[in-house]
Amino acid sequence: MTPDAHPGDGVGDAHRGLGPLHVPSMVDEVVDRLLTAIALGEFVPGERLPAEREMARLLRVSRNTVREAFGRMREAEIVEVRRGRTGGAYVRESWTRASAAAVRRTLVPRRSELDELCDLRCRYEEVVARTAAERHTATEGAELRKLAVAYRVTATPQGQHAADIALHEAMLRATHNPQMAALSHELLAKVSLGLPIEPYERRNHDRAAREHATLVEAVVERRVEDAGRLAREHFSMSTRTLRAVLERGAAEMDAP
Repeated sequence: MTPDAHPGDGVGDAHRGLGPLHVPSMVDEVVDRLLTAIALGEFVPGERLPAEREMARLLRVSRNTVREAFGRMREAEIVEVRRGRTGGAYVRESWTRASAAAVRRTLVPRRSELDELCDLRCRYEEVVARTAAERHTATEGAELRKLAVAYRVTATPQGQHAADIALHEAMLRATHNPQMAALSHELLAKVSLGLPIEPYERRNHDRAAREHATLVEAVVERRVEDAGRLAREHFSMSTRTLRAVLERGAAEMDAP
């Protein structure tokens, strides 16, 4: 992550008398990424953000940078900090007054690239599902069915998000190819601003539950072609979530 100027912040603007050039700090960049990640549903309300050390590793910045970013988000009431054994920074809401501007700075400049990455990811997850259908063991098939049910019956957004992640991780393990899993995580991180965490939107829960069930059955029954097709269709949901957030950010920034 580099402290480049945000789109529209040009040297020429300063010379034209539009104010001084603003070059965002690394902390600004991290705050923008986290606001956007929350808007995308990578972290849902009530969910705890990764600890400072882990977040610094994921974003490849210093722990002090993450600490200051968390502090700004706490002051803006985007997260609340809880103490004790289960303490940490917890998300308060998915969209705040600052979200639209953060989305414009983080996603809009990469829109074409993100479209390409989302397309690639859907196609790659098709390969993952086909491979899992060919190679899974009986134990892994039973685990996939159990996780699909767990996702369907879980009531809280944070529990649903965790169950969704667990199901897709189990699908990756069923390929019996760690390199395939690593590449899946890498593609997800590229789509998700450096955080290999699946976006989640609760209003899609019922649809996702149905898609999980049909996908898992295709994998367990070794219907390779169906598994691939269903996976590709399922992962297009993340693409739609990304586009919806982009459109909301643009609409709110353009509103009077």
